[in-house]
Amino acid sequence: MTDTSQIVGGGPKKVLYTLATINRIGVGKAAKALTAKNTCKACAYGMGGQHGGMTNELDEFPSVCNKSVQAQSTDIQPPIPEGIFAHTISELAELTGREMERLGRLGVPLFRRAGADRFEPLSWDDALDHAAHRLAETDPHRTFFYSSGRSSNEAGFLFQLLARAYGTNNVNNCSYYCHQATSEGLATTIGKGTATIELEDLTGADLIFVIGANPSSNHPRFIHMLKNCRERGGQVIVINPAKEPGLVKFAVPKSPLSMLKGGSDIASDYLQPRIGSDIALLRGLAKAVLDQGTEDRAFVAQHSDGFEPFVADIQAQSWEDIEDICGLSREEISRVAAAYGRSKHAVFAWGMGMTHHVHGVANVEAIANLALLRGMIGKRFAGLLPLRGHSNVQGIGTIGVKPVLARDVLKRMEQVFGVSFPEEKGLDTMACLKRAEAGEVDAAVIMGGNLWAATPDTAFATRAMGAIGFKLFLTTTLNQGHVHGLGEGEVMILPVTARDEEWEPTTQESMFNYVRLSDGGIERIGTVRPESWILGQLGKRMLPDSKIDFNAFSGHAKLRDAIAAIVPGMEELADIDVAKREFHIRNRVMHAPSFSTSDGKAHFVVTPVPERGKGQLMLATVRSEGQFNSIIYEETDSYRGKAGRHAVFLSASDMVERDLEDGQQVKVSSDAGVMLGVATTFDLPKGSVMAYYPEANVLVGTAVDPRSKTPAFKSVAVTVSKI
Repeated sequence: MTDTSQIVGGGPKKVLYTLATINRIGVGKAAKALTAKNTCKACAYGMGGQHGGMTNELDEFPSVCNKSVQAQSTDIQPPIPEGIFAHTISELAELTGREMERLGRLGVPLFRRAGADRFEPLSWDDALDHAAHRLAETDPHRTFFYSSGRSSNEAGFLFQLLARAYGTNNVNNCSYYCHQATSEGLATTIGKGTATIELEDLTGADLIFVIGANPSSNHPRFIHMLKNCRERGGQVIVINPAKEPGLVKFAVPKSPLSMLKGGSDIASDYLQPRIGSDIALLRGLAKAVLDQGTEDRAFVAQHSDGFEPFVADIQAQSWEDIEDICGLSREEISRVAAAYGRSKHAVFAWGMGMTHHVHGVANVEAIANLALLRGMIGKRFAGLLPLRGHSNVQGIGTIGVKPVLARDVLKRMEQVFGVSFPEEKGLDTMACLKRAEAGEVDAAVIMGGNLWAATPDTAFATRAMGAIGFKLFLTTTLNQGHVHGLGEGEVMILPVTARDEEWEPTTQESMFNYVRLSDGGIERIGTVRPESWILGQLGKRMLPDSKIDFNAFSGHAKLRDAIAAIVPGMEELADIDVAKREFHIRNRVMHAPSFSTSDGKAHFVVTPVPERGKGQLMLATVRSEGQFNSIIYEETDSYRGKAGRHAVFLSASDMVERDLEDGQQVKVSSDAGVMLGVATTFDLPKGSVMAYYPEANVLVGTAVDPRSKTPAFKSVAVTVSKI
């Protein structure tokens, strides 16, 4: 059995790992990259910008973690040696994700001709001319544009502008595979789709819920705030099927005392519901709050609607039913509800453990219900905090990289640019790929990310991507999505600058709705180009008669002027490069109970409990500590007993029931596919299984939440058997 009970998150080993990574890339280069006035390239928690590369908006220094260093280690690499491209694509496809990441930076445009077996370097002019020609000759309705969350606001705005001027609203981003359920669930309850708090609010919270997230691996800087909450007498309540060692105890490198004592206690209480049973647990917590009489009746009466049907629905469900579904006792649930009842300032933070379900929107609505029940939205030091992934994924959505724009925003765009845009509803990410699989997509423009690896059902992803006749990628490095799912069509890969290499300043938005300014300006590879420059060059070639001067609008100051004039709340963006004044987007942080719904009130929403098969194993895909999104930095997970990439984590009772031993080869089967893995005992509830993303994508089907269109990466019915 793998014993993780003594594992502590962070600590000296992480410090040494960070130092080793810095030494590998060069101390001078690393210091320049980490201290320059550029936003952190890792998670959307957000550091850097004009406060300094290792400083957050509260002027806390040093604000840096190993995720920041890992991201820099990728960007500081030299260009991929030209000899690599003498190898066939099938040979490159044999490399692991980590091996692909270590090849180096992409330094020249690459082209795979239709049916060819390898890439060939091209000049920039030839690459841009050919890409523009292929797109111009393609029916825009048979295309889609997809962006990751790494790009700047400026590049993202030009990206969606080019797509709509070209003639398609099939514009989407990676949020459809992560937090779109959050946006939808918050829209129905509070009328807005982002965090209601700012970073400073965490400094005064006396209770922080961490639900369906593992920030010890994915948002290490957030752990610092959790530790501080505990040290000032507050509570941190973790709700997660897996007992993650880094959420139990974490040695914060910034804190000498935390390091000396072998780690700080993080979770004051830890509930482990069965995978997929979150709604039952959240309803149970609400039921216990009502039983204990700690609801805020005055807030509810003055600032909410829908309370009576919500309460009637909660009270109609028995405790026996709740216990049976989530696997937790009434006593455990009531204990946590009592802690919540004592709280004056509670923050609810959650991750993709809540959104990656076919009922992900309802999960988020259930969280909002619980927060509203005690008036924890609309005041200082309390509220809602979705833990976003990539550094600018929220900003990409704010500036319009999505298939449906608000009518007033679309009209302002048309007025500013003097053009008309298509009116039909665009397709979400999964819908675009479904259409591609059906042979109805001829071209795709993919800016950043790894869409192939991010898509559930790897066989489906390969078929869908392979059926697209022309694929244009904009990327800093090669990844597995550039060598898998290529089909027989043409593939163009263009090398782009990293954030701190941009020719002009750019902006990014954190999960706290805070817009930062990145200076850029570092030169590492002279042959790479900014995304906005590439998009401007494509635009002027594809649409030579357009009223939009794409050449001029590849300049970031002009783009910011346009965003400020078009996107509500972004007015201060117009002079940010002159004033150097970073800002919170207007009307998002909620320190007063003023909701953006049609009636100005928060809405309680009835959240039915999803059905679950009796005795069914339910699998969730997870990330490792040495991983960021689909990027693999390390092959083993130091927070889960050095488990490898094909570990299949099961509870001790499920291991015994199936006569399995640690290290034994197993077959995991679902309706989507089969994965071979290694049985590994972990602290999980009976009936719950975990395996690593993206390797376990072979098991995940393409069914999506009907409202958010988000796939169910974290509730997959499986069987596990000996080989």
